[in-house]
Amino acid sequence: MRLAYTILYVPDVAAPLHFFERAFGLRRRFLHESGTYGELDTGSTTLAFADHALGHANFPGGHVAAHSSPQPLGFEIALATDDVPVAHAVALTAGATELAAPQRKSWGQTVSYLRCPDGLLVELCTPMG
Repeated sequence: MRLAYTILYVPDVAAPLHFFERAFGLRRRFLHESGTYGELDTGSTTLAFADHALGHANFPGGHVAAHSSPQPLGFEIALATDDVPVAHAVALTAGATELAAPQRKSWGQTVSYLRCPDGLLVELCTPMG
C-alpha cells in the first residue's frame, strides 16, 4: 500500500490551486470542468482540493471547514525546501499568514508554519537526512 492522495476540502477549489502555484511554485495538474475538484503536481503523492459540497456529499454528518475554524486544524501538510526562509517569505507575499517564523530545530532541520488563506496549515521544512 502507498499514500496516493491528500484531499483538502475548501470553499473554492481554484483559489488554493492558484495560491499554491504562487506561494510554493507547485504546478496545477488538473482542475475538473465543474470546479469542484483539482490537483497539484507534488511528486509521488497527489495534493488535491475538493469543494465543501463534495465533502458534505461524502460525509453526511459534515466536516470541519478549515477556513472558518479560528484555530488551525490538527492536520498539516509539509513541503520540503532547501531554503525555508525564502520560501516562507514568498508564501507570506502570496497571502499566507505566519504562525511560526523559520527556526532551526535541535535535530538540525529548519521549519516554519503558515496558514493559507483557506485555513490550511502548511509546514515548510528542510529535507531530513
